[in-house]
Amino acid sequence: MEEQNQLAHDLPETLSSPEDGDKLISVLKPVSQPQLYRSPGCETWSVCFSPDGTHFAWSAGYGLVRLLPWPLPSKLHDADSKTEEKILDCGDTVWGMAFGPRVSIQAKYSQQPVEDQKLLLATGLNNGTIRVWVVSTGKLLFNLTGHESVVRDLVFTPNGRLSLVSASRDKTLRVWDLAKKDPLSHVLTGPNYWVFKCSVSPDSSLIASVCNLDTNVYLWSLRSFTFVRNLKYDHERSMVSCDFSAEGALLAVGSYHAATGWWLDLWDPYTAECLIKVEDCDLCACRNDNLLTALAFSPVSPHLAFKDYRALHIWDMEQDKLVLVTDRQRVSGLCCAFHPRGSIIATGCRDGYVKFWRVPRLVPSLRHLCRTIFRYSVSTFQVQALPLPQEILAFLTYRSIPKKRIHCCSKHYS
Repeated sequence: MEEQNQLAHDLPETLSSPEDGDKLISVLKPVSQPQLYRSPGCETWSVCFSPDGTHFAWSAGYGLVRLLPWPLPSKLHDADSKTEEKILDCGDTVWGMAFGPRVSIQAKYSQQPVEDQKLLLATGLNNGTIRVWVVSTGKLLFNLTGHESVVRDLVFTPNGRLSLVSASRDKTLRVWDLAKKDPLSHVLTGPNYWVFKCSVSPDSSLIASVCNLDTNVYLWSLRSFTFVRNLKYDHERSMVSCDFSAEGALLAVGSYHAATGWWLDLWDPYTAECLIKVEDCDLCACRNDNLLTALAFSPVSPHLAFKDYRALHIWDMEQDKLVLVTDRQRVSGLCCAFHPRGSIIATGCRDGYVKFWRVPRLVPSLRHLCRTIFRYSVSTFQVQALPLPQEILAFLTYRSIPKKRIHCCSKHYS
């Protein structure tokens, strides 16, 4: 509560509504307002929290990144406010960002030694360059070149190492070793379309990636830098995002079709089986005007957040119900990111604003905690070979959730 109280301050009336209540905690205003309605340049394409939860980064438009202490100072918008904020001038539009090094939740409790390294922020630019900054000083550490088009997404591996994965519109992924003085990259090729998003499994063994017009999800080995398999869809769609769950047993994939709305699918990355299919509201007359834009798993609870044009939704997978439906604005959200403690989620918008929302408190059940710890190191095949009752096996492999469900929008949800 102390963290949330420090965030509270006056909010613009246009950015909150009675329906949002006290869920909206804080708002960051754009550095520069767009010159014309819907003019490009001011969009917040990426937001992220540092692994220790002490910093927040915001691609604030026009090639600038704002690096802020967390919790945000209560007088952040005052003219005479003196904060530890740093503004990084990247020189070009910033599409993707990532803090590193990262350590998975399971690794933190395994008591494995982790090197004491400086906190870095990687930024992926429109010109194909990746700029890596030292957070404590705001100084540029690396200027990585090699991609031939927009660097759309970045992620550090969650094993404490300075390994950075980048996804680009040049139809490739690259894996960089930033522990070296002159970082080189392993190039992963295969897709025939722009690579939009990538995610690394918690044990740092797999990379998942999706392309804008490719109806496949690509899985790569992070140990051998080779292609592993595709997760295949049987009909045309535009791929949006992907993210591994906290223990790596699930891979969420978001996609849409302009004529029929969006889909949110949960895959088993071990068996390449689509376990759960969530579809856009079938009661809405105009599903084609609602597109999925972002998704993210909570790092500490069975929550899956996803943003479409209508609202921000958080689905509690253990209770199989929506625990938050908010941000009901027509200004579309482009990205979302959980705080490492899972208590707050940030959304970045097309108009340049960033909004912070309070996530409903949840005490995970002992069953869920056991499954999370167990599945971090045990594959689906190993679980299925155990002499356990079928009900327990179904729970451990996420087969106990209904195979198909229709997501009702806030208008039709009850």
